[in-house]
Amino acid sequence: METIKKEVLQLWPELEWIGNMDLRHKTAKVWEHALERSVLTPDDLNRIPFTLLCGPDLKVTFMDHKRSVVHIARDSGNKMNEFYGEELPVDIDVLIAGAILADVGKLLEYVLDENGKAVQGSYGKYLRHPFSGVSLAESCGVPPEVCHIIAAHAGEGNMVKRSTEAFIVHHADFMTFLPFKQRSQA
Repeated sequence: METIKKEVLQLWPELEWIGNMDLRHKTAKVWEHALERSVLTPDDLNRIPFTLLCGPDLKVTFMDHKRSVVHIARDSGNKMNEFYGEELPVDIDVLIAGAILADVGKLLEYVLDENGKAVQGSYGKYLRHPFSGVSLAESCGVPPEVCHIIAAHAGEGNMVKRSTEAFIVHHADFMTFLPFKQRSQA
């Protein structure tokens, strides 16, 4: 099995939480592939805001938000397993991989304008990140239960029956997005 690129491990130390080595490597491969196709660099991801929907003053970076979602999702999944056990089992590897990959499609959706500000590019006007994220993940052999999380984490997921893991990632994502959105509209 090939090694994970250093730049991806620096972005995502949480990859180490995925116990299934094959899933860990496929998850990392998706990020490698996305970075190859994107105009964004790892430095950009640690600088640009995590969303374009909360105005220009948002200071929370893409990686701050993404990593917090992974941490919240993992902690929630562990607590659900602790309290609900076999009644509502959570596959922690699938959960973490899905949380790490949920917004990987934004690397194709976003471009930088002449001032280095993240904006939606022409690709992103036609394909939102849940769609491009699934495409990237499938091209790297990511299993359908993880692709489902990518597809269902945003509003598009309101049209499908979400898995338990997809519900967790969806709520972790929105609980760390909606307060910022509401604040920007005040």
